[in-house]
Amino acid sequence: MERLGRYTILGELGRGAMGVVYEAADPMLNRAVAIKTIDMAADPQERAEYEARFYQEAKAAGGLSHPNIVTIYDIGHVDDLVYMAMELIDGTELSTLLSGQPLGAATAVDIAAQVAEGLAFAHARGVVHRDIKPANIMVVQGGPAKIMDFGIARMRQSDVKTQTGLLLGSPKYMAPEQLLGQAIDHRCDIFALGVVLYEMLTGAPPFAGDDLTQIMYKIVHTTPPAPSAVDARLPPMLDPIVAKALAKDANARYQTAGELAVELRACGARIAAPAAAPAPAPQDTAPAASGVEMERQLLPPQAASAEPGPRLRISRRFDSGEATRKLAALTGNERAVDAFAKTMRLDRAAMTESGVPPESPGGSQRGDAPRRAGRGTLVLVASVTIAALVAVAIALG
Repeated sequence: MERLGRYTILGELGRGAMGVVYEAADPMLNRAVAIKTIDMAADPQERAEYEARFYQEAKAAGGLSHPNIVTIYDIGHVDDLVYMAMELIDGTELSTLLSGQPLGAATAVDIAAQVAEGLAFAHARGVVHRDIKPANIMVVQGGPAKIMDFGIARMRQSDVKTQTGLLLGSPKYMAPEQLLGQAIDHRCDIFALGVVLYEMLTGAPPFAGDDLTQIMYKIVHTTPPAPSAVDARLPPMLDPIVAKALAKDANARYQTAGELAVELRACGARIAAPAAAPAPAPQDTAPAASGVEMERQLLPPQAASAEPGPRLRISRRFDSGEATRKLAALTGNERAVDAFAKTMRLDRAAMTESGVPPESPGGSQRGDAPRRAGRGTLVLVASVTIAALVAVAIALG
């Protein structure tokens, strides 16, 4: 088969219980599409039922435009085939991604949140999927997760009346009320999503058995272990979310898929949050050390003085000349000291004649600067001369 209606068939994508899915090209809109078909060459009674359910899928999904739901473009009929053209998704079925292996908490929570948001959108428009399972969830790498196959979706105004007790869907993902043949609503999709979430987290479905009877019994009567009890690496904050989604009583579950989506998003944000950065080392708030203080820190410690008590400054009234004369008297050099003292008096008189005023108590710092500079030079020369005379006197004595 090369063409189906206006579509050019490019290849086969897969086969399901209800028909074959092809990859095709739409020449009118110049886009690639997926074509889902159902062969109606069967018993007339079965054909009528399948055809009615097929059109119901198109009617249900065709009115849903949401990033997490596959978009339906067109529907048609050719000979014994009815077909539906839909969005072609370059992704992988969740069932293939699982393959008995967990996906990791962050990935599982993100996919489940997206599916919950898509279900919330469908439920608000009266559409219940009734067959949420990994094979009906397509995951685009680096992109969204999309819900597929509303083929057995139930609308409020449905043209298909399901026989009481007839099981439509996959038993492992069914809610207890579905298995018991009771009235169902959108909350059965929430239970099924809880089963899918559990499987994504742990790598195994919460209800398993050797046959359908065991599986059904466990769904109705047993409570699976918490995900963190199965895998200690999983954050315990996921346990109450999964438990509430898998509640046996529909009234104890999340009452809307939107409510579940909000809690999953909040949990996912906490899982994805980076670890808290270590606290910075405390900074020294003391003022920077002065140059003298830094030098003191760098120099080796000095030995403590053997003389106790504080060190005293030399008094400003200390007369170095008198002290020198007393020292010279001990060595017999009074004449040399007197001669030096006479020279000092002559130098002072010369400074006075040159305009350098004597020290005044009330002088300003700026006006006293020349006088202090001159006096400092004189004191320096005198000190050096006295030291030299004393040294000579001691040497001769």
